[in-house]
Amino acid sequence: MAHSPTFLDTARRVIATETDALRQLGESLDDNFNTAVETMLSATGRIIICGMGKSGHIARKIAATLASTGTPAHFVHPAEASHGDLGMMAQGDVALVLSNSGETPELADVIAYTRRFNIPMIGVASRPGSTLIKQSDVALILPPAEEACGSGIVPTSSTTMTLALGDALAIALMEHRRFTPEHFREFHPGGKLGAQLSRVSDLMHKGDALPLVQETTSMADALLEISRKGFGVVGVLNGAGALTGIVTDGDLRRHMQGLLDLTAAEVMTKSPKTIAPEALAEEAVALMNARKITCVFVLDPEGDGAPLGLLHIHDCLRVGLG
Repeated sequence: MAHSPTFLDTARRVIATETDALRQLGESLDDNFNTAVETMLSATGRIIICGMGKSGHIARKIAATLASTGTPAHFVHPAEASHGDLGMMAQGDVALVLSNSGETPELADVIAYTRRFNIPMIGVASRPGSTLIKQSDVALILPPAEEACGSGIVPTSSTTMTLALGDALAIALMEHRRFTPEHFREFHPGGKLGAQLSRVSDLMHKGDALPLVQETTSMADALLEISRKGFGVVGVLNGAGALTGIVTDGDLRRHMQGLLDLTAAEVMTKSPKTIAPEALAEEAVALMNARKITCVFVLDPEGDGAPLGLLHIHDCLRVGLG
């Protein structure tokens, strides 16, 4: 007697079916994909992405992915487009229109608008002979993969393929533009991701907040500066204003005997570890952990050696690093 499939059986079947659909999609891509990327690169405006129903949800995600990776894009709802939102689309834009069947009625006005105003349109659908594909300047055809629901009525494999195709377009554009983690951080200033991609210059203390003394400063005055600024250290400058050393708790302990009779230059650790302002804050955390220190001065590697700032481990912990 056959056993009814378990929930786990169903889950594995669905994932296997969609995995196969993605394999088919990868194998089916041709030069039209290159043309689609080149068309999007040529846009002097934005990428306008449209889709209805489930395709609309996928379109919103693709728009968000494009926008966050350096390609200006936004989603336009086809039904709203017919009631004024077509004005959000202009010459210089490129339209990316999604429809599994290629015959979604609500897309008619969007398609007509792109044809009337010579806005390049990239169509994504599973039927080569559909209205959307026939009207498109560039056609991306989804392979006839089986929907994971088994009955073919619930968009599953088709939406997964469309989502993956959107990711492929976004990453191709991103790599062409040499979009870096630093660029990515500009679009993601909040949350854990923003913290991981923060630059040292975003978190460092600067100006009057910096604990600094001259090499000739007495240790009595250096201790006052350490206490006043509250970082537990003080940077030591030469006559030209360049950082030549740092006085830490360890230096104080090593020179307890006659400390107040010494100058900062006589107590300091020479040539301390520093970091550049454009370095990622994560690099500073790694440096501090490796050296077992709690703060690091920030110097311009091409500058005159004058400190630009100071980064404390607490600044990094506060934004979720460490």
